[in-house]
Amino acid sequence: MFYLSLIEHTLQLAPHLLNLPLVEAIKMELETLFLDKVISKLGLCISVYDIRSIKGGFIFPGEGASTYTVEVRLVVFRPFVGEIIVGKLKESDANGLRLTLGFFDDIYIPVHLLPSPSRFESYPNNKNQGRWIWDFGEEEEAQSEEPRFVIDGVDPIKFRVHSIIYPSIPLEQPENSKPFAPMVITGSIDYDGLGPVSWWEEAEMVQEES
Repeated sequence: MFYLSLIEHTLQLAPHLLNLPLVEAIKMELETLFLDKVISKLGLCISVYDIRSIKGGFIFPGEGASTYTVEVRLVVFRPFVGEIIVGKLKESDANGLRLTLGFFDDIYIPVHLLPSPSRFESYPNNKNQGRWIWDFGEEEEAQSEEPRFVIDGVDPIKFRVHSIIYPSIPLEQPENSKPFAPMVITGSIDYDGLGPVSWWEEAEMVQEES
């Protein structure tokens, strides 16, 4: 899920940073550039791990800042397809679920990757939001007043990474569209052991007793 990625980057140091030690000034500038940002094909930058080399320091004609080329290792969040991750429910609507890891929110579980059969139950005061219910078991139990297998955000949710995409930056954003997400993870919970962790606690206890 987390990796060290070595990259080479050319940057300029503004004059007000030159009173600091060079490594500290460059690290501050790298954190401004990369921290909490997605680098396409690499992932979300969590921190600057270390600086491996610094070259340059030239001031080119017409510029007031010195230019350096650095090799730096970044800690990045980049899950792999098939990885099992635990998240929390952020949103639930008729299109599926949106999960969060606290530091990353663009995780979506579409309807076709929910357990089957599942149904959506909208809230009376907000038809656009609601909860998903897995209709597992006997028909009478599935249709009871309070179903057992509900995704309501109370429990952490285990999901499997289905795909990761890095969308291109759009030239124009429609007025009512969602904010642009530079990295989108699609997950699935349509397999044994996935979904809210409480769904499987009882089964694990039975296995341990046997």
